[in-house]
Amino acid sequence: MRITLRQLSYLIALERHRSFSRAAEAVHVTQPALSMQIRELETELGLSLIERRPRDIRLTRAGRMVLARAEAIEAELRALQAEARRGQGSLNLGVIPTIAPYLLPRALPALRASAALRLREARTEALLADLNAGRIDAAIIATPAPECHEVPLGEDRFLLAGTPALLAQNRGLAPDALDPGALLLLDEGHCLADQALALCGLTRAAQSVDLGASSLSTLCGLVGQGMGLTLVPEIAASVESRAAPGLALMRFAQEPARTLRLVGRKDSPDAALWFEPLAQTLRAVCADLLAEVRKEFP
Repeated sequence: MRITLRQLSYLIALERHRSFSRAAEAVHVTQPALSMQIRELETELGLSLIERRPRDIRLTRAGRMVLARAEAIEAELRALQAEARRGQGSLNLGVIPTIAPYLLPRALPALRASAALRLREARTEALLADLNAGRIDAAIIATPAPECHEVPLGEDRFLLAGTPALLAQNRGLAPDALDPGALLLLDEGHCLADQALALCGLTRAAQSVDLGASSLSTLCGLVGQGMGLTLVPEIAASVESRAAPGLALMRFAQEPARTLRLVGRKDSPDAALWFEPLAQTLRAVCADLLAEVRKEFP
């Protein structure tokens, strides 16, 4: 036999009502049933928990110790039930590096208000593997993931970045008309680099400079020094233009774009409690951020 939650709840009721009959009424069982559960608890522990008197009961010293533990367990259960109803357990969220530094600072206050948050920044392939293995609950990425439950967060358009002189030489050109030798991209494996190559109709072999840059900030700093051109997503435009002296941005006549999306596991049984509210929060933050960028860089 094992100690049960029912037995502990009956002990708590006994202390509160100081009567077997009133305690039994409070927990909606018969008095004999409650008395039997208390005796089984005492037998399991090998201790006397109740001093039984004609018109009153009193907890023994051991009974007070067990009562304190029982009340702590009851409080933990109430907290567990409340968190489960709100879907507010710890949220493990993955974000790709070309989104995280720009979207998360705007989104964190709202996200922290609704859940304890753990973040993982990694490339798309690693995040999808973590998602499939259950190491994270959701991820913010910028490429389709048909095997996942997916919600679009916003359309993130690409701008051409370079020095003012280089941009003037390329004004009016479409992405696939840019000089391949002047185009600088992130290290291989970043989805942003793959998207830029696809938009420009290029392959890695067409580039004359292999930088191996692992961050968009590094890339923008180099472009600001006149080393070439690159494509910058809108969400990064304000941050990177301020951080990289000499960097200018220009819109294409027909703007290419990527779709920011929140993805989760299709078979997650509790996703209805938290996934859609999370998507709504992120979608609102994306909309505000993109609206500000489009006003700053019309």
